[in-house]
Amino acid sequence: MARDISKVGVVGLGTMGAGIAEVLARSGIDVVAVELDEAGVARGQGHLRHSTERALAGGKLDEADREALLARVSCSTSLSDLSEVDLVIEAIPESLAAKAEVFSQLDKVTRPDVVFVSNTSSLSITEISVHTARPGKVVGMHFFNPAPVLKLVEVVRTVVTEPEVVTDVVAFAERLGKVPVVMGDRAGFIANALLFGYLNHAVRMYEQRYATREDLDAAMRFGCGYPMGPLALLDLIGLDTAYEILDTMYHQSRNRLHAPAPLLKQMITAGLLGRKTGRGFYTYDAPDSPTVVADGFTPSSTVESVAPREVRKVGVIGTGTMATGIAEVFAKRGFDVVLRARSLEKAEASVAKVKKSLDKSVVKGRLSEEDAAVALGRIVPVTDFEALADVDLVVEAVAEELAVKQAVFAALDEVVRPGAVLATTTSSLPVIECAAATSRPGDVLGLHFFNPAPVMKLVEVVSTIATAPDVVATAAAVCAAVGKHPVHCGDRAGFIVNALLFPYLNDAVKMLEAHYASADDIDTAMKVGCGLPMGPFELLDVVGLDVSLAIERTLFNEFREEGFSPAPLLEHLVTAGRLGRKTGKGFKDY
Repeated sequence: MARDISKVGVVGLGTMGAGIAEVLARSGIDVVAVELDEAGVARGQGHLRHSTERALAGGKLDEADREALLARVSCSTSLSDLSEVDLVIEAIPESLAAKAEVFSQLDKVTRPDVVFVSNTSSLSITEISVHTARPGKVVGMHFFNPAPVLKLVEVVRTVVTEPEVVTDVVAFAERLGKVPVVMGDRAGFIANALLFGYLNHAVRMYEQRYATREDLDAAMRFGCGYPMGPLALLDLIGLDTAYEILDTMYHQSRNRLHAPAPLLKQMITAGLLGRKTGRGFYTYDAPDSPTVVADGFTPSSTVESVAPREVRKVGVIGTGTMATGIAEVFAKRGFDVVLRARSLEKAEASVAKVKKSLDKSVVKGRLSEEDAAVALGRIVPVTDFEALADVDLVVEAVAEELAVKQAVFAALDEVVRPGAVLATTTSSLPVIECAAATSRPGDVLGLHFFNPAPVMKLVEVVSTIATAPDVVATAAAVCAAVGKHPVHCGDRAGFIVNALLFPYLNDAVKMLEAHYASADDIDTAMKVGCGLPMGPFELLDVVGLDVSLAIERTLFNEFREEGFSPAPLLEHLVTAGRLGRKTGKGFKDY
């Protein structure tokens, strides 16, 4: 039989504790809130008043509801006043010793059947629970900040938590209007464990000067649809908070990818904690302000002040979705396009694909019939490399096999005029290997468009150690001309997006493999808790498990980082032919 929870204790009335008390009171639950002293009580009541005033102003509460809500919260400075509660939520600062002491005292003043909950975001629930005489009735209930707004609650079970306690706490979270996910007791739980490894990796990229802060953040926003880039998100969270979470995760996992990047410690020591101090990875117009202002690291332009080469005519090689998408992008923006395929039949089929896409744009009102016809008329299908002799830029978009791409670049080297820019759309292969197949490596770079190319804004501009500065400038100018957002990086496996995305996806698979949480709960945690457009398993099934495995193997082979080694579960699913949506079965069945 489910527990009757009508009165709840909240220990700690900081921002999080006051937010939890508000959530409880909004749901009609009587709250007894306990703080260290009267000053703490006054601060907590101030948080409550301020938050409910904002809800009132925003039309989310009326005055009568607000008064009723505040009346349900009584405050105290003594834990003994929690003797009649049905459940206690602890929300004090992240100190194991302090939390253990609170739980030990609660043991003495509450009924033996009362469930104890900790809101810790990083400490071990098991270590907290052993300081009570009821470890089977101790769980984690990690609310996200601000608690009245964010829906996700991570319910953390230990190896001794009673199953009915987990069931009751999940039902309780749902009663509060929250979305609960259940997991085992491990540093970072689901959301932080997956999020902070990714954030740390982005800091390392920035620390190595692999890409600018602006390009790292833009890459993840435009390439993955993330609401914020990693460095801007770290500034919002606070670099000191991020460091503590990573340090806790590292000491438990011993995973080198969780060891905080040295730059984080240096910035914390210098007082650059993010938005709260007015400066972190970015500079803000005031402490606690979201408004970024220019500083000494703000790039004056995306590339060096070098004149780009003129580009009027573009060659596209390939007949797949990427090739036809790129041809469409250029043709719609007024460039003459030569589309080269291995046979006239394939070339004409590719032009037909472009026509179909343009027709869809006309139906949706994004393009006039006349403009669609003009764009289609700019594309000339050919079969001979010689037809590319006078183009200013060639974009290769053939199969992701190095030998195939090298053959294409060797053929282009024979026929394309001197001074033309040669680009590959590879997402994972070394661009320098393509450049080495030519006698003009200075003219070669990567232009990694994202699929579908007519829709996605991002292009990764990949420079090799040989790429000439004016070739990089040309790529940036061309991206601007076709309405794309270029980000610049070096020639390293995964470039920016895949190098940040796929280790995170791999971590999620390892989490599932360890029976730590279900695929659905992991997906929910990342969508609801972090605002991501898709959960990791939904995304893996869309990308294709075989494609994902190939990218992860490429990353592992390049960096030889143990944490990048593909999860055995992913390899087994690919071997079994469960490749995701395209086969109807992946991590989920379709």
